Amino acid sequence: MIGARASASLYIQVLIAIVAGVLLGHFYPHVAVAMQPFGDGFVKLVRMMIAPIIFLTVVVGIGKLTDTAEVGRIGLKAIIYFEVMTTIAMMIGLAVGHLVAPGAGMNIDPRTLDAAAAAKYTTAPHPGIAGFLLAIIPDTIVGAFAKGDILPVLFFAVLFGVGVAHIGERGRRLLHILDEANTALFAVISMIMRVAPLGAFGAMSFTVGRYGIGALTQLGALMLCFYLTCVLFVGLIMGAVMRLAGLRLWPLLRYLREEFFIVLGTSSSEAALPSLMAKLEAMGCARPLVGLVVPLGYAFNLDGTSIYFTMAVAFIAQALNIPLSAGDYVVILAVLLLTSKGAAAVTGGGFITLAATLATLDGKVPVTGIVLVLAIDRFMSEARAITNLFGNSVATVFVAWWERQLDTAAARRVMAGEMPTALPAE
Repeated sequence: MIGARASASLYIQVLIAIVAGVLLGHFYPHVAVAMQPFGDGFVKLVRMMIAPIIFLTVVVGIGKLTDTAEVGRIGLKAIIYFEVMTTIAMMIGLAVGHLVAPGAGMNIDPRTLDAAAAAKYTTAPHPGIAGFLLAIIPDTIVGAFAKGDILPVLFFAVLFGVGVAHIGERGRRLLHILDEANTALFAVISMIMRVAPLGAFGAMSFTVGRYGIGALTQLGALMLCFYLTCVLFVGLIMGAVMRLAGLRLWPLLRYLREEFFIVLGTSSSEAALPSLMAKLEAMGCARPLVGLVVPLGYAFNLDGTSIYFTMAVAFIAQALNIPLSAGDYVVILAVLLLTSKGAAAVTGGGFITLAATLATLDGKVPVTGIVLVLAIDRFMSEARAITNLFGNSVATVFVAWWERQLDTAAARRVMAGEMPTALPAE
């Protein structure tokens, strides 16, 4: 996809672009706001490629399996891992939010909250767990690709891959064609990634120009608390998972530094999805497993978002001087374990999930309290997206190790800087 030298150059370019975007946004905000199309355009370019890449990767991977029951086993293990990790993330976020109490002392009167600003989230229906599961089944095959939703495409790809595996020699001929098409798609992604610095510059310029660096200090205690908690979660929890798989976390983070800066600049973990899948495969994770676990993780394994949900609820209650009991915390965790699964499926899903969670507390915490975090949500989205990115990377490595489909020796070599065989140099 991208050679080692080109990859190193790219992440340095993205880093420079982010710094340039911050400076332009601070000194020339009116000009910076006009840079938004560059960021939006880059993200759209990548999203354009996600559905066909997921489809072809999964179909080719499953089609080459001799035991299709393996697909179900991998998916089940991935879901179990996701549930355990998101629960731990929520508990950590709630514990840190309660102990550090970043909202304490704000003394905000609930009657002064802007109900109009929260209206579109408090009135929007949450899909719920049943609606989320039904949404996985696309109305039409074409519709799944047209909407670009990951899970419906993945659902159809699994079915199609199993079908191809069952038709014998004809299926193998078809797999060869699809495999070549997938190679061509990754070549397109390689070209798109060349404009990643421009996309990061546009997105960061717009953010700082529109909201101002002053917004970085507004409600700064919550932001600092959230960022540090994400770092703690990645370093300790994900580090422990990597050690269990016989690897170390830091080399993996260094290996994914290009994706880190892309996500940092665009605030979208989707922007790094295609290259993430290619790199995980290159470091020794089996292709079928990568094709299943990574897309599933983008819907079910939102570690950074899970931390944010529980910490935001605690912060809102503290800012409004509303004490929460141990029973309230249990309710919050139980509700979020269900409602958070639909957060990635709808626009504004994070705030809709927060509103649905607050609504379950019997009116104890007003739903309009979500306006307290609206102002800084754009700046906290980077930490959420980066934590989600690393969470899904570690999840894929762990499930591959659990399934004995991880080449540990190859992973160590690739993370140490050797040229991965699946990412040929240009």
